Amino acid sequence: MSDSDQPIPAATLVVMRETTTGAPELLMAERAAAMRFAGGALVFPGGRIDLGDHALAAHLPGDAEDNAARIAAVRETLEEAGLAIGCDCDAAAIPEGRAMLHDGVPFGEVLARIGGRLRLDALVPYARWLPPSGSLHRIFDTRFYLAAAPTNLPEPSADGSENTRIFWASAQAVLDDADAGRATIIYPTRRNLERLVRYASFDEARADAAAHEVRTISPWIEPRDGVDHLCIPEGLGYPVTAERLDRAVRA
Repeated sequence: MSDSDQPIPAATLVVMRETTTGAPELLMAERAAAMRFAGGALVFPGGRIDLGDHALAAHLPGDAEDNAARIAAVRETLEEAGLAIGCDCDAAAIPEGRAMLHDGVPFGEVLARIGGRLRLDALVPYARWLPPSGSLHRIFDTRFYLAAAPTNLPEPSADGSENTRIFWASAQAVLDDADAGRATIIYPTRRNLERLVRYASFDEARADAAAHEVRTISPWIEPRDGVDHLCIPEGLGYPVTAERLDRAVRA
């Protein structure tokens, strides 16, 4: 495998907002159609882990790789949605911090400028997905984290570049839109939404995450009854572990 084919470390944040009318809502982003990876698809906020994330993580106790991934998930959610999750700061300073991130300012400098303090313990490890080599596009080694939306959270807003829409929706609503052809979701997102739809609260999601080991999931193709299926392992918390290959949406 060449250096250009090496998996790109990434992180994503599944933000859950409690409601008074039903199932929790999730923060979703619609990727710009022109994006090379998952263009036009609905995804959770996230992106690649950069050098600045590692620089911040180096000063923190605990697993440096995990901390860098958590920092990336926090940073990307601020940049993509304008929401500070896993980071305490003055709400009035968020637009300035977001603009600095868009200008390429390292996250450590942004936090110092806006008086932000990381709260990485607010993120709960949930899953890790790594497509097999030979996938259609770039390969991302993505760590998924859960986080509860704080109360009095401002409304999210799209960044207008990587995503065109940011919104709250239940897992079932996103699945329904995908099944009706009103939205596109890629294979890992679908499998995670099918898992998330079972939770009536963030506490249930956190308990389920604690009950299942986070192991790297690399889907594989397996013939079943003469039809190729895209499969993932059993026993990791996912209610659906196989989908017909010709129906699976891969980025």
